[in-house]
Amino acid sequence: MNEEKINDTQKIINHWLNTSDEDFETMHFLFQSKKYNWALFIGHISVEKLLKAYYVKKKGKHAPPIHNLLRIAEKGGLEINEEYADWLDTVTLFNINARYDDYKREFYNQCTKEFTDIWIERIKELRIWIKRQLLK
Repeated sequence: MNEEKINDTQKIINHWLNTSDEDFETMHFLFQSKKYNWALFIGHISVEKLLKAYYVKKKGKHAPPIHNLLRIAEKGGLEINEEYADWLDTVTLFNINARYDDYKREFYNQCTKEFTDIWIERIKELRIWIKRQLLK
């Protein structure tokens, strides 16, 4: 499906942007509810959706059905500095660690308020940066 050209790319881009913003808001609600591990999981999804919007804009076709943020960015041709690449790798782990039982407990324990607060700020910075790239 992702190799298929899209007739209305702006509609797909808007979908990714709008649902990313909704997820970002949900991430904040989860943080306020002290569901730190799930806040970071949803934070991952909000970044993933922006990267997929970027991919659609640049490639004119559906984004690949993957969750690795750095791979999506690379496949979309997004030029990224080393710090943001490292952040994308870490945020990708939030997706894996929140989903799979082998990692859930360890991840839950890692997600203190302080840890989560740092990563929410980084997710926010990544989102702002990706949205700027979408405007170019």
